[in-house]
Amino acid sequence: MAVPLIAEKCASWGLLERPEHWVATPQFRDETAEALQALVAKGGTVLPQGLARSYGDSCLNAGGGLLRTPRMARCHFFDQTNGILRADAGLSLAELHKITVPQGWFVAVTPGTKFVTLGGAVANDVHGKNHHLIGSFGHHVRALGLRRSDGTLLECGPHSETDLFRATIGGLGLTGLVEWVEIALQPITSSDVEVETIRFGHVNEFFALSADSAAWPYTVSWIDCHGRDANLGRGLFARGRHATTGPLVAQRKGLRLSVPLTPPVSLVNSLTVPAFNAAYYNRPGATFCGRSHFDPFFYPLDGLLHWNRMYGPRGFYQYQCALPHEGAQAAVISLLERIAASGAGSFLVVLKVFGDAAPAGLLSFPRPGVTLALDFPNLGAETLRLMTSLDEVVMAAGGRLYPAKDARMSAALFQASYPVAQFTPFIDPVFASGFWRRVGNK
Repeated sequence: MAVPLIAEKCASWGLLERPEHWVATPQFRDETAEALQALVAKGGTVLPQGLARSYGDSCLNAGGGLLRTPRMARCHFFDQTNGILRADAGLSLAELHKITVPQGWFVAVTPGTKFVTLGGAVANDVHGKNHHLIGSFGHHVRALGLRRSDGTLLECGPHSETDLFRATIGGLGLTGLVEWVEIALQPITSSDVEVETIRFGHVNEFFALSADSAAWPYTVSWIDCHGRDANLGRGLFARGRHATTGPLVAQRKGLRLSVPLTPPVSLVNSLTVPAFNAAYYNRPGATFCGRSHFDPFFYPLDGLLHWNRMYGPRGFYQYQCALPHEGAQAAVISLLERIAASGAGSFLVVLKVFGDAAPAGLLSFPRPGVTLALDFPNLGAETLRLMTSLDEVVMAAGGRLYPAKDARMSAALFQASYPVAQFTPFIDPVFASGFWRRVGNK
């Protein structure tokens, strides 16, 4: 029976637009070749999509086809002795944890949400709080199955003869449909993590804390972007490690909250953000030394489902940059000064040091240095002007922006930051996205 095609208006996590697509959602891998052909016949182009947690248009293909993978979520095998797992690309990290955590294994690299598929983690080469020690998700992919539009299914891995594997890692779904992924996990003896949270008063202290915490497996900081002068970039530095004893429980018990609907205006604005940031920074429990289940440490925002709706009907932008070590501190200060002066702050501001691992993929975002990520409510031209101003700092520092989070980067900035000419030959002829149409050609 053919997979049905549905005309649907689809949005990414930033909720900036809802263009119409032709959508197919196969349940089994042997349905994908036919589904790809049907989508191309309807829309001319096709793009794989997982749980649509990319913020901009890298997971959208306006007017074309989307092949959604989350129903293809079966585990092929799990070697519990060596921590090797192969599964359909539609398996989410949330479901992966249910398989691996009770057996004492955890995903080697996780982003800030567990609601991302294995295929999405590959396509965006996601990074986590432990990049400074073990790199990005792609460094732990042993093999993958790639379906091309001509129907062929290719198996490739780190030792493949061509760069197709490296093009697919971080390749934004443009090299074909990843049908399955084989990854190496890391052993754990408890689902708890030991955490220390340290309050600091200026962004310069972040760099000192990062240097002192280099041996901790996980480090990240929240920044109050409304701080100025002596309080510029004040924040909370968190470092963690897996506990050596305790239970092995994949999910915490308790009530999960949700934003039930989109409010008529953004709840994130010039009144609420400064008040929230000040209260969050100064709250009595801000400094902490203890242990908890891994969920609130790795996935704090997953505790509030549909939190993106808080930004209202116009949606929001996320701006995430990577800055090389040399000049990173001055560049971060300049970025925070411009954001504070604009008054367009964010309550989701993350600052982290990347390690020195070579990029796993041709278009992998992480690079040795520092990454800063912020969310901005969409206020139209005002917000775009601010981000263009931030681009100036990033370009002057020799940095780059994260395609998975982007919705407005210029082609010039993208092509100056990534080896586009090296990547382009590996694009499948009928795979496309809004992002690539915007930045792939000058």
